[in-house]
Amino acid sequence: MRVDAAGRQLRLLHVHAHPDDESSKGAATTALYVSQGVRVMVATCTGGERGDILNPKMDTPGNQENIAFLRAREMDRAREILGVEQVWLGFVDSGLPEGDPLPPLPDGCFAVQDVNEAAGRLVKVLREFRPHVVTTYDENGGYPHPDHIMTHKITMAAVRDAADPTKWPEHGEPWQVVKVYYHMTFHRRRFEKLDEVLHENGHERVYAERLSRMDDHLTQRLTTFVPCAEYFHVRDDALRAHATQIDPDGFWFAVPLAIQKLGWPTEDYQLVKSMVPVTLPEDDLFAGLDTHFVDRLDTWFYSI
Repeated sequence: MRVDAAGRQLRLLHVHAHPDDESSKGAATTALYVSQGVRVMVATCTGGERGDILNPKMDTPGNQENIAFLRAREMDRAREILGVEQVWLGFVDSGLPEGDPLPPLPDGCFAVQDVNEAAGRLVKVLREFRPHVVTTYDENGGYPHPDHIMTHKITMAAVRDAADPTKWPEHGEPWQVVKVYYHMTFHRRRFEKLDEVLHENGHERVYAERLSRMDDHLTQRLTTFVPCAEYFHVRDDALRAHATQIDPDGFWFAVPLAIQKLGWPTEDYQLVKSMVPVTLPEDDLFAGLDTHFVDRLDTWFYSI
């Protein structure tokens, strides 16, 4: 079991927008830390109620009408595969608006909530679970889905408020998260390298079209590379558990596992806040926590 400098079991909280996000972003990292005895929890903001059936094999009569039930069942299976705890925050999926101009978001959905009020639900989770490390999306949501952007907003607000004894006193004793990271695995450098290794090993390149639409701005933000290739198969199993969302013959599995391990054996992050001294780049989300005791509630040591 991994512990911090005070001898407490290390704890990691991933905050995600929908069921399946925990499996498509950072799932091999999760499996690595679970194997090391880290306690890991996923907080899922919405139930994915407005999601579509993205796997053609699951697009059968009745499934779209039962999407909320199906996605909850899929989340249960993915949770078991990853070995994590999971909590639903209970917000309603906003859907992904399409059209020009974009239609208004549905009344009452997650993305139209007041950020500071909505953060209260996550403050309760933070104070009860007391994670050392929290991961979420960047200010653009990783991609501009309104629920992903809102997830970023409430996570950053909740991390701030959870440490403030004057905020949400009904949710328990204050808790200072020590480190906060953004998921950054889907960046240009990774796709370029995978395409290169595919070609070198006699396979067709698969990312040319995607690369033509990508710039390099995320690469400049990378700080942390977690070696977790030996758990890529666990990630893939968790992805397949979300059968309404993940086509087993589609994009997620276009690159053979051996090529992925050889070409880019890490999942990548941006460290955005830390209460312990850091040396970048890192290879561990918990770097510094085993040697530095944190007892401050009022300031960040490192912040972008």
